[in-house]
Amino acid sequence: MSFHFSPLFSLGADNTPYRKLTSEGVRIEKFGTRNMLVVEPAALQLLAETAMSDINHLLRPGHLAQLAAILKDPEAAANDKFVAYDLLKNANIAAGGVLPMCQDTGTAIVVAKKGRLVFTEGDDAAAIALGIKDAYEKRNLRYSQLAPLSMFEEVNTKTNLPAQIEIYAEGEDAYKFLFIAKGGGSANKTFLYQATPSLLTHDRLLE
Repeated sequence: MSFHFSPLFSLGADNTPYRKLTSEGVRIEKFGTRNMLVVEPAALQLLAETAMSDINHLLRPGHLAQLAAILKDPEAAANDKFVAYDLLKNANIAAGGVLPMCQDTGTAIVVAKKGRLVFTEGDDAAAIALGIKDAYEKRNLRYSQLAPLSMFEEVNTKTNLPAQIEIYAEGEDAYKFLFIAKGGGSANKTFLYQATPSLLTHDRLLE
């Protein structure tokens, strides 16, 4: 029987409008018969700082277009248009780069997939964390992270660190990143509990 590997979550096409930050800190070098992508810590730091700043100040063009479409939708209620209009005004203010999209600027979470033909110098997580620190210190972004001093005492870290940084070995010659600013309580997280089919009944799900 033939085997075909499929990822747990199959993603659709990536239509994200990317932009180039710099050519510095990234190069191709020959290792034996292979071309290796060499990424310097400064490039990771710049990427993390830019990403966390953009998350808090910018929305994707596609998202803005969806909000604008509500204003032209003949079936949209007056309340729908009011909310969409206010969200667009908020996005316009945030795009100025001074005030963030929301006062809860979130816990920084980074999920990365590092290909086997990617070589980095130093500690990747440390470089990413430094970039996150730079973003929160240079922008008007709230520090949300608390560090425990004892069982009953804690103090704000004043850097929004620590961040949750997870780097997986996956792929060939690409280093892919997903940056998230997790708000809604910031440091609080949601837990997923597996349940048996006998518990997942229609009535229980509606309780």
